[in-house]
Amino acid sequence: MYRVFEALDELVAIVEEARGVPMTAGCVVPRGDVLELLDDVRDAIPGELDDAQDVIDHRDKLVNDAREQSENAVTAANQEAEATVSGARAEADRLMAQARDRAQQMVAEAQAEAERTVDDGQREYEQMTGRARADAERMVVAGQTSYDRAVADGESEQQRLVSQTEVVQAARAESARIIDGAHDESDRLRGECDVYVDNKLATFEETLAGTLRTITRGRQQLRAGTGAPDYRG
Repeated sequence: MYRVFEALDELVAIVEEARGVPMTAGCVVPRGDVLELLDDVRDAIPGELDDAQDVIDHRDKLVNDAREQSENAVTAANQEAEATVSGARAEADRLMAQARDRAQQMVAEAQAEAERTVDDGQREYEQMTGRARADAERMVVAGQTSYDRAVADGESEQQRLVSQTEVVQAARAESARIIDGAHDESDRLRGECDVYVDNKLATFEETLAGTLRTITRGRQQLRAGTGAPDYRG
């Protein structure tokens, strides 16, 4: 870019210092020197265009890197969410099975205890007709009470363990939060990348536009003064 401005400065100096043509607004300039400087400008511009292509390639790399990073983040979040939900579901199933087994065991124990108590009371009743009947009835009532209490305790324990399935709901909420965070981070990186590339291209566009305007003015002055052909390389 330095050579472009240097050549333009030399062109302006040649035009300003050129010897004027009497009775006209034209001037006499060294055609060879002017054309040589214009060739230098023309040769330097493609290099600047290469720099612009480098900026575009860098933008594409940034976009691809941001896209790959966002896809990796989403994949990792999905895998973590699936693992969390699977673990929570397995834990809930285990707790449910444990609660059912414990409740059935307590009911069986209560039934066995009640049956044993009833049998003891019945034998005592058969052995003793008067006082033994009253003792047998008391033992039957006590056995029924123990049975009811054991069943109630078993049902209460089962309900408490079932309530722990809320772990699954918490896991699902956490997985949704992780996925949303990954999407937000991806959008933020993509926005920053676009702003950076747009600013670079805008700066280059302004520089290139100013350069082209200066070249155009110089060539117009040259053609107005010498009638030289319009080279559009």
